[in-house]
Amino acid sequence: MVLSHASSSRDDDAVASTFASRYVRERLPRYRMPERSIPREAAYQIINDELMLDGNPRLNLASFVTTWMEPECDKLIMDSINKNYVDMDEYPVTTELQNRCVNMIAHLFNAPIKEDETAVGVGTVGSSEAIMLAGLASKRKWQTRGRNRGNHMTNPTLSLVLMFRFAGRNLQGGNVPIHVDAASGGFIAPFLYPELEWDFRLPLVKSINVSGHKYGLVYAGVGWVIWRSKEDLPEELIFHINYLGTDQPTFTLNFSKGSSQIIAQYYQLIRLGFEGYKNIMENCQENAAILREGNAATGRFDILSKDTGVPLVAFSLKDSSRFSVFDISENLRRFSWIVPAYTMPADAEHSSSSGRTSAGASPSGSSRTSGRSCTSWTRAPPTP
Repeated sequence: MVLSHASSSRDDDAVASTFASRYVRERLPRYRMPERSIPREAAYQIINDELMLDGNPRLNLASFVTTWMEPECDKLIMDSINKNYVDMDEYPVTTELQNRCVNMIAHLFNAPIKEDETAVGVGTVGSSEAIMLAGLASKRKWQTRGRNRGNHMTNPTLSLVLMFRFAGRNLQGGNVPIHVDAASGGFIAPFLYPELEWDFRLPLVKSINVSGHKYGLVYAGVGWVIWRSKEDLPEELIFHINYLGTDQPTFTLNFSKGSSQIIAQYYQLIRLGFEGYKNIMENCQENAAILREGNAATGRFDILSKDTGVPLVAFSLKDSSRFSVFDISENLRRFSWIVPAYTMPADAEHSSSSGRTSAGASPSGSSRTSGRSCTSWTRAPPTP
C-alpha cells in the first residue's frame, strides 16, 4: 500500500510524518482559498518550509529594524499578541504601559513637563504614521491661526514644518514651528550626543517622532510621536469613542492593532535604562568604526558616511570598471549576508573628479541603472 495515498484521516493520523501524507503531494492553489481543510501540522510545515527561502534577519545589514530581542521579551510579546491595543477599557494596564513609554520618551527628549505631569504623545505602528500625525496637528494649528487672522487659505500645498532625520544639525533661529523627524536619531542622540540641542530644549520644536523599532530596539511595528504641550495637539483632532465600554480618546491613522510592540518597548526601557541604551549605542558606534576602517584598509572603497550621527557605513567603489557595488552585494548574498546597493538620485550621479564613482549624503532608490553612480551601505547592529 502506498502510504501517501491514504484514503481516510485515520490513516493519515497513523502516518507519523507530514511528508508521508497526501497533503504535501497535492498542489495547493496559490491565489485561491483551498476547497478542503488540511491538518494544522501540514499547514505549519508547508509554510515553515517556504519561509526558509527568506533571508536571515540577523544577517540583514540593509535594515535599521531590530531583529533580535531577549527571550523574556519574546515571551511577553507572545503572551500579549491577542490583546487589542485600542481597547483601553478591557486592557487598562496595557494603556498605562503606553502612557509610561510616552512619558519616558518625552523626558528623554527634554519636554518641558514636571515629574508629576503627563506628557502628550501616542504610540503608532511606526515613525511614518507618527510623522503624519504630527504633520496633521501642525497643519490644523496653521489653519486655525490663518482663520483667526482672516486668512481663508486653509488648504496649503506645503506644510510649514521642518522635518529631518537626525544628522548632527543644530536648529536655531527663525520663528516657524518645527517638527523633528528623529526616526533613527531619536534613540541615538540622547545617549551619544547629549550636548547637542535638537529636541524640546529648542523653544520652536513643537513635536518629535521616533521609531521604536529602529534604535528603540523593538521588533518592527512601533513608533512614537511626542508633542511639546497640550496646546500643540488640537483637541478637534482627538477622536472620542465609547462603544468599547468607556470614553476612549484616540488620535491615530489606524484603529485596531496589537499590543505586543508597546509592551516590548516598555520592557526595553525599564530593562536597559539609560545606562543600557548608552552602552548599546556605543557598541553600534564601535562596530561602525570597525566596518569603516576595514573597508578603507582594502584601498578599494571611498567611505561616504560620517564618523558621527547614525552608526552606519556607506561606501562606493573607487574603480567600477571591473565590477560594481551591485556585484559585491550579489556575491555577499551567497553567504546569506544582505548588504544593499543603490543608484544615486538625480544630480548626484556623476563625480566631478576623474573616473570615480560618486554618491550623495544618503542612499536613495533601488533600481539598477547602467551608467549611474551608486553606493552600498551597512548598518552596524549591536552584538547580543
